[in-house]
Order: sequence, then C-alpha cells, then structure tokens
Amino acid sequence: MIGKTFRDWQADQVFLLPPSVDDFVPEDHPARIVRELVEEPLDLSSIMRSQSDARGQPPYDPRMMAALLFYAYSRGIYSSREIAR
Repeated sequence: MIGKTFRDWQADQVFLLPPSVDDFVPEDHPARIVRELVEEPLDLSSIMRSQSDARGQPPYDPRMMAALLFYAYSRGIYSSREIAR
C-alpha cells in the first residue's frame, strides 16, 4: 500500500524577497521554539501513517499543522477562523 504524500513543507524555503522565511522571524521569536519542538522531539508518526488515502490533493504536512496550532494556542488564539486570519 502506498502511503499518502503530503504537500511539501520547507520552513527554510527561499522566496524572491526577502530571501528566506527566517528573515521574517527574529531570532528570539516564540515561533522558532515551536518549530524546533515540532521538528525534532514530537512524534507524529501515527498521524503520518493514518494518511493512507492516495485520492485527492495532498494534505498539508502534519508537522506544519501542529506547529501552526501550537503557536496559535501559545498566543491565546483558539478559533480556527482567527488562526486563518
């Protein structure tokens, strides 16, 4: 069985201007702590394995979605509509 592929997520992806996402976020910003927490010690393997349906568009990477939720929650934002804003 072929597992579900995810949309590519590269936090250090290079853009036209400014050259890197890291240029948007200061070194001491809480988002960097959340990103490190999600990229290294957090085990999301059960979520990755559960995405086995190959139909449809690829979903977003669970690490990115977890980082987004953790960061929003750390800022006191719990509404999905507020997170989208």
